[in-house]
Amino acid sequence: MSYDFTPLFRTAIGFDRLAQVMDSAARSPGNSSFPPYDIAKTGNDSYTLTMAVAGFGPEDIELVVQDNTLVVSGRVNAPQDEGEILHRGIARRAFERRFALADHVEVTGAEMNNGLLRITVQQIIPEALKPRRIPVKTVSTTPAERAVATEQKNQAPQQPQHSIATAA
Repeated sequence: MSYDFTPLFRTAIGFDRLAQVMDSAARSPGNSSFPPYDIAKTGNDSYTLTMAVAGFGPEDIELVVQDNTLVVSGRVNAPQDEGEILHRGIARRAFERRFALADHVEVTGAEMNNGLLRITVQQIIPEALKPRRIPVKTVSTTPAERAVATEQKNQAPQQPQHSIATAA
């Protein structure tokens, strides 16, 4: 089943990023459940992505952030001679997981401990996008106050104007 969002995007302005996320989600193949992961909110603007990557070392994992997408991939090392395997329950297959990142979200670190890969993510809002308070000034309303304000403007010291004469 597929949805056509074209009518929505014809009447919406500035939702290009949403259209890209929806389009990439629709095109992605069936989501694999390997490796399992958790996403936790650890603060107002911070998150932790934890992936269970047993059998992989830090040198086997690659993290790439491109076009607001975090790609976590793991490649399999050459198999070690472990003798005759009677049961294989630890998956040692290559994987790739993609996570869409919102605008102004940055990956700030990654570490491995006990087979768990922890990726820390933080939303960093630029100063220009943060709310700011605009002071409200008082405007004189009575005719007497307006007359005083006009008189003060007229009494302000005038700076001398310099004229530049050119010789012809």
